[in-house]
Amino acid sequence: MFHNRKKLPMVKVEKDLDDDKLPKRVLPVLGAPISPIDHFEDISYESPGEEESIIDQPLSAVPSWLKLNSEESKHRARHSIGLDVPGAVHTIMTQKLQSEKPMDSKLVVIMVGLPARGKSYLVKKLRRYLNWLQYETKVFNVGNLRRVCEVPAQDQSASFFDPNNQDMKQIRDEIALSVLEQLIDWLKQGGRVAIHDATNSTIERRQLLIDRLEREPEIRVLLIESVCTDQTMLERNFILKLSGPDYKNRDPVEALADFRSRVANYEKAYQPIGDWEEERDIQFCKLINVGKKVIAYNISGYLSGQCIFYLMNFNLEERQIFLTRHGESEDNVTGRIGGDAPLSEKGRKFSKALAKFVQLQRIRFACELAAKETEVEDTDDTNLAAVALEKTALFCNSQFTVWTSMLERSMQTAEAFDPEDYDIKHIRFLNEINSGICEGMTYEEIQQTHPEEYKARQNNKLFYRYPGMGGESYIDVIHRLQPMIIELERMTQSCLIITHRVVMRILLGYLLDWTREEMPHMMVPIHTVYELRPKPYGTELKKWQYIEETDTFEEF
Repeated sequence: MFHNRKKLPMVKVEKDLDDDKLPKRVLPVLGAPISPIDHFEDISYESPGEEESIIDQPLSAVPSWLKLNSEESKHRARHSIGLDVPGAVHTIMTQKLQSEKPMDSKLVVIMVGLPARGKSYLVKKLRRYLNWLQYETKVFNVGNLRRVCEVPAQDQSASFFDPNNQDMKQIRDEIALSVLEQLIDWLKQGGRVAIHDATNSTIERRQLLIDRLEREPEIRVLLIESVCTDQTMLERNFILKLSGPDYKNRDPVEALADFRSRVANYEKAYQPIGDWEEERDIQFCKLINVGKKVIAYNISGYLSGQCIFYLMNFNLEERQIFLTRHGESEDNVTGRIGGDAPLSEKGRKFSKALAKFVQLQRIRFACELAAKETEVEDTDDTNLAAVALEKTALFCNSQFTVWTSMLERSMQTAEAFDPEDYDIKHIRFLNEINSGICEGMTYEEIQQTHPEEYKARQNNKLFYRYPGMGGESYIDVIHRLQPMIIELERMTQSCLIITHRVVMRILLGYLLDWTREEMPHMMVPIHTVYELRPKPYGTELKKWQYIEETDTFEEF
């Protein structure tokens, strides 16, 4: 009964190689160990010390008899490729390699999609994330250049985008190529990731851009197409477009009609990413309805992989994200950094007030969501109050997560939260920066004991790494927090993060799009709560300060 079962392929052993007609004289050579002494035994030396200096040199990975000739090696030189994390990965470079550009050191992201499909939203999020990871990223928007070009304003109505208007099509292509040249120049000056933000909705346009980029061997290309089939989302995006620069100070009814006509013109010529790109092995990603469905093809290279992984993990759900530092600790009182001290009396008081405050804000947010949903639905006025109350209760009892670090002062700050009502997690990623040999010291003691270290940190706070076992830099903490950012983007429920000063600066740096120069120096006072609400157009922010005398929080 088993006679039709397929057999697994057999791995060839050395004796089987004879069947493949491999020259027998090669086999002993391939199997023989290479000895440094044998390698140099036939070399004659000019002086007694020359033999020792040659043998001490690192051996080549390829024996001389297997090396390519000089002409072939020009086209097969070793390049630095793959894993590249600013501040965390250092590649050993030779004099030869320093003159060559790494093959995947630069990335151009070409956006594709009809208007009002969420491209700008994706672009802003991706730029913010990559800059936060310290890959210098810039968006080059074709529409911005079009608006300042010498095209009369009256000609930039819907008719400007008519695919049958060959004169306007030529102008649009020239503008797109002009933006691409600016983008390439910026990358050559030190940028890492450049995003070409336009519709790029035809194969002809995409080929135009890719043909130009193929002349730059150090640049990889990634196409990202945003597709939206959700009619409700589309209508909302159409309304948002009316507040954009193309329709500023125009009659809303007239502007909306013109924009719909513009979209219709694009739809006539629209060619989605697909067979043409696959036949040419061009890497691409299709995002449908802001990541509900993702199609990725031939993704290669570290930066491209980072982009796709990030884009697969976010959503548009309304939620609250609260951030605060732990309550005052005993080390805060004495001005000591690091350590694992417990809360002071004042810190314990703050922790109890924090639980009450978050509960109140949670109820208010539930009321807001219930009111919005009730407005949308066609509800009988006599049942309006009952329906609103039911929905408020539903939102109030939805999942709410509390994250703390694994340090005592952070975990103690969450002790007033009832685990029956909150999903409480202690997470090592959220621990404070490790100060190495400076743990438990005051800044004055560091300045006196390690003046050079103190000065180095002042000069470059972002990249400075504390000396000693486990010592970290801001850059190290950024990459340690990368999974937390992905989880924040992925999760649909509200959350509270109770962490530490450096970690809070880094998290807020991402959420509020602070620059690398700003982030290490931003003030994040103790007993301050930040509330952030992610929106399609950005992040809304509210801040509260704890007032110990009244045991309440005041917005500021």
